[in-house]
Amino acid sequence: MRKELIQDAELVSNYIRGNENALSILIERHKQKIYSFIYSKVYDRDVTEDVFQDTFIKVIKTLKRGKYNEEGKFLPWVMRIAHNLVIDHFRKNSRMPKFDNTGEFSIFSVLSDSTLNAEKVLIKDQVESDVRRIIEELPEDQKQVLLMRMYQDMSFKEISERTGVSINTALGRMRYALINMRKVIEQNNIVLTN
Repeated sequence: MRKELIQDAELVSNYIRGNENALSILIERHKQKIYSFIYSKVYDRDVTEDVFQDTFIKVIKTLKRGKYNEEGKFLPWVMRIAHNLVIDHFRKNSRMPKFDNTGEFSIFSVLSDSTLNAEKVLIKDQVESDVRRIIEELPEDQKQVLLMRMYQDMSFKEISERTGVSINTALGRMRYALINMRKVIEQNNIVLTN
């Protein structure tokens, strides 16, 4: 039987019964989706690799202990493990992403709550997704400055040096980016609160 036709649940059962190759097929089948999901949260290839490996170490341990509840939902279960490990990573490093904007408009402060329960995690993920979608709508020069400032924690001097524009231009682009984000938020009635 070709491996594409074997269901995840059957591969999990085969692995539990000792077929090591079954896990390799599962990892190969889902690695791109899981890796992309992790990277979309941490934006760091090394951290992504670590979390990806930790995810499958946890999967292996859980399967070997017979603690996996077979409901035919292998991928969502692995994604949940990866999601929890991403949160653990940020907690461990005492750096839940903090996006406190020192200016008048502070949409990023919503993402800084480090006491997250399951509901808050879902809300935070939705807010983060909404913010990223809004950022994608910005003109390229504004998006570049905003990402450097809010996600890479660069000073306006560093942004100026990296982009080859004056500090005042970088400040102006940031200001216009925030104004444009506010317009999109108001026009689409997007709620950015937790």
